[in-house]
Amino acid sequence: MKVFLRIFGITAIILTIFPFIAVDFWFVRVFDFPHLQLTLLTLIALLTYFLKFDIRSRLDYTFVICLTACFIYQGVKIFPYTAFSSFEVRDATKTTSKSIDIYTANVLQKNESIELLIADTKKMNPDVALFTETDEKWAKALSEALDADYPYSKKIPLDNTYGMMMFSKLELYGAEVKYIIEDTIPSIHTKLILSSKDTLQLFAIHPAPPTPQHNPSSVDRDAEMMKIAQLSRNSDFPVIVLGDFNDVAWSETTSLFQKASGLLDLRKGRGFFSTYNANSWVVRWPLDHVFSSAEFRVKSVDLGTDVNSDHFPFYVNFSFEPNLANEQELPPPTEEQLKKAFDQIENEKEDEAEQKGRDPSN
Repeated sequence: MKVFLRIFGITAIILTIFPFIAVDFWFVRVFDFPHLQLTLLTLIALLTYFLKFDIRSRLDYTFVICLTACFIYQGVKIFPYTAFSSFEVRDATKTTSKSIDIYTANVLQKNESIELLIADTKKMNPDVALFTETDEKWAKALSEALDADYPYSKKIPLDNTYGMMMFSKLELYGAEVKYIIEDTIPSIHTKLILSSKDTLQLFAIHPAPPTPQHNPSSVDRDAEMMKIAQLSRNSDFPVIVLGDFNDVAWSETTSLFQKASGLLDLRKGRGFFSTYNANSWVVRWPLDHVFSSAEFRVKSVDLGTDVNSDHFPFYVNFSFEPNLANEQELPPPTEEQLKKAFDQIENEKEDEAEQKGRDPSN
């Protein structure tokens, strides 16, 4: 029994230590995701070990101390996303009248239940809706259902699971499709004009995850996020970044993205709002995000209904209150943080050059 409990505890310790390994390979970076699950696993390992704890054993004391340290570390990582933490994006004031509704959904390209997503979109009735993993089938169906209500749009249907479509009731100005890392993975960069005539900057992204099928390294995903962070920090307008990041809110990459961009995470203090995997109650974490600059506050936030995708849609109603931005601005990034963000961009360039060097066609 004690051997089993030690193996159980050692497993929890190893899984906690894994993300500290300074490599970009998917089989390491994947352990950034399940911090909530690892926290519960570590707590169970700690509590059950006391069933066989020997007060005369130094090894048992050492083991319990290690498990306790892992539990504290895991708890600290997820604490900001619990109701016990303070809001990073504060609630909207009662006097505000300017607002914008954002809805983002990874539709799952092979999903045939298109009517479920259309119904959920119409129920939420957002000002801006972003859909990822949209191919020609999805483009045709969504256009037929939404074009009448959404006069502005940007559509890039692709059959490689990186298609992207944005529909807007508000004017999209200077909308561009950018391929900032790979020529098969688009992002949408556009100004948006509120009904109050205020101008916002929107970046819609869907970076590639670190997977053995696509790219076993997280270099591409991390570099795309850092490039968007640079653009956000240098923007002359208030910024919203939305989409399927293929990364969790508490990872080192997303944390650096926030510090480098100055953007705020509306989940902090409100809950996990886990969007993936919609098909599992256990393996579930937040991959779809809406980050904003300090000019925005939250009226409401929610998950959409089950649309037969492996993601739940994510919805937020922002108020636009630039006069109160200074109350929730993040501190400016340090030189070290900016250098780290820039290094991730350079790592992608070096990785690309190395891959081209191995390609005999170049």
